[in-house]
Amino acid sequence: MAKGHSLFSLSTLLASFFGAAMIAAAFAYFNYKFSEYKFIDFREWIFYEKKDIFTPDQQRYIVVFYSSKEHKAQERLSTLDLNIPILAIDYYNESYENTQNITFLRSGTRNSLSFIQRFNIYEVPSIFFIKKVKDSLYKQDSMIRKLDNLDELSKQIESL
Repeated sequence: MAKGHSLFSLSTLLASFFGAAMIAAAFAYFNYKFSEYKFIDFREWIFYEKKDIFTPDQQRYIVVFYSSKEHKAQERLSTLDLNIPILAIDYYNESYENTQNITFLRSGTRNSLSFIQRFNIYEVPSIFFIKKVKDSLYKQDSMIRKLDNLDELSKQIESL
């Protein structure tokens, strides 16, 4: 009888240990996923609005990485009116006139390629949020989402 009792205690101890290990693993995975979000310092990563260097002044932005070669992409972006300002970065670095809520950015090839690598952008258009941490340092504040087309942007933003 004593053997059965100690075996039961050992199984209870092991179950508790494995339960705690599973909770620790879930916590570690959550922290790993959260740390996947990247930072961008606009003092180091230079983007241009027309000829001027872009200096962020808002707490949050929606970053839209798109292709101006997509049919009427710039025109559709220009008509969007969302409650969060948009930074529209063109893969082809075309220069466009800003609107009230949209800042069209461009950059050199090296900077653009580094941006694509840093944020693991594989398809266009893609969107994600950034949030100000301090001064010109911003942190990615959402997963990167692929849009099938730019017309879906307002629908995607409303669902987030």
